[in-house]
Amino acid sequence: MKTKKQQLLNKKKPIMILGCTSDAGKSLIVTAICRLLANRGIKVAPFKAQNMSNNAAITEEGLEMGRAQYLQALAAKATPSVLMNPVLLKPSAETFSQVIVNGIVNNKISQLPWMGRKSLLWKEVQYALHRLQDDYEQVIIEGAGSPAEINLRAGDIVNMSVALECQADVYLVSDIDRGGSFAHLLGTWACLAPEEQKLIKGFVLNKFRGDPLLLGNAMDWLEEKTGIPTVANLPYYRHQLPEEDSFRLGSQWQRGKINVALIYYPYAANLDEFDPLLYQDDVNLVPVHQNRDLTLFDALILPGSKNSGASLTFLNTTGLDKSIQEFQRTGKLIMGICGGLQILGKTILDPLNIEDGNKQGLGLIALQTEICADKSTRQITLNWLEKRIKGYEIHHGKTITDAALGHFIAANTGWQQDNVYTTYIHGLFENKVFYNWFMRQIGGLENGFEWAEHLDNELDKLADMFAQHGWL
Repeated sequence: MKTKKQQLLNKKKPIMILGCTSDAGKSLIVTAICRLLANRGIKVAPFKAQNMSNNAAITEEGLEMGRAQYLQALAAKATPSVLMNPVLLKPSAETFSQVIVNGIVNNKISQLPWMGRKSLLWKEVQYALHRLQDDYEQVIIEGAGSPAEINLRAGDIVNMSVALECQADVYLVSDIDRGGSFAHLLGTWACLAPEEQKLIKGFVLNKFRGDPLLLGNAMDWLEEKTGIPTVANLPYYRHQLPEEDSFRLGSQWQRGKINVALIYYPYAANLDEFDPLLYQDDVNLVPVHQNRDLTLFDALILPGSKNSGASLTFLNTTGLDKSIQEFQRTGKLIMGICGGLQILGKTILDPLNIEDGNKQGLGLIALQTEICADKSTRQITLNWLEKRIKGYEIHHGKTITDAALGHFIAANTGWQQDNVYTTYIHGLFENKVFYNWFMRQIGGLENGFEWAEHLDNELDKLADMFAQHGWL
């Protein structure tokens, strides 16, 4: 029988991307490398041992994984699998996250303190990592946060523990747009143990906007200190790919455009499904996170939420509940998706206290939801308006109606009452037929397109950029 060391020698070394900070650009770089290598005919897979995000995706098997790794799998032209993200943390309270292990909620681990989880999760990470190494020619690994967070090292299952497990070739990325990039790189390297430092093959400057000549001899200085070269200076790259766990804030109502208000409450989830609205020139999608007059807007969307009860409490506390009810009286379209559906209803019952307890909803549609222990997760393909559309469900709640409401999109997953439309199906705007229907209701241009094709083109452009400025 081969020893573990011999087995590792027979496998191609994974490439691992670590960051000096959160939002250094790790996810985008992994995505770029996956598409670059896939376009070269290499069988490649992404891997992130543990992700923290309320942006999740559903696999063909109905299992839950991080949206970023799902996109990276598409970039790699591989079938998305929970092996690529065996542990997903979904924040649902200030100090609590639901733990998804191999695509399924694990309530036992969710209740454990952070530092008490490694013994249970590490074996799942090891299994997934080595399965991918067996099944693919090349694995591209993404770290989380920074490996220099020494207070978290004892419980690490995502950064240097993974690098050491597979003896990866590690590249350390710094966001030069933030400033202090060389200090970040030097300081992060210095915080690593000697055996970890040996794995670092190169430093990467990311999000560079200026004249490269302004860098002077800083890269030589850094290499003198560490013995590690700076292998790439990647430009600040504007793209239309989903963000891992954030959303663009700051847009304001604009005259001459279709203005859509997106209620941005705490624990809002899967906001990337609104990217088809976000990147249209004639549409202005405005995240609303404080009370204001909503009646100027052409439509209103309440998105999904990891904790519908807590999101509803936020609306009540800020006064946005009254503003939404006032908007409903204008007769303009209101769309509630998943958690938004629950919030727009009459009541949210939470007998198991999974979220935030029983709540009175906004009462704009005659629906009652009970938050249940079992979670509904599935991909959906159906015919609507004589066209084929795709989406997915991901929710704990079971909803019923006590009135003769019309169904919306599909029976028992969506309902309509007057100008209020609700559905449990995520991803609808990514379908051309739904986007055009929505615009038809609010007086906008019916210029939608199939978002999956658009993303595929964006991935190729990203790979081209990396081929020009990267090190592979």
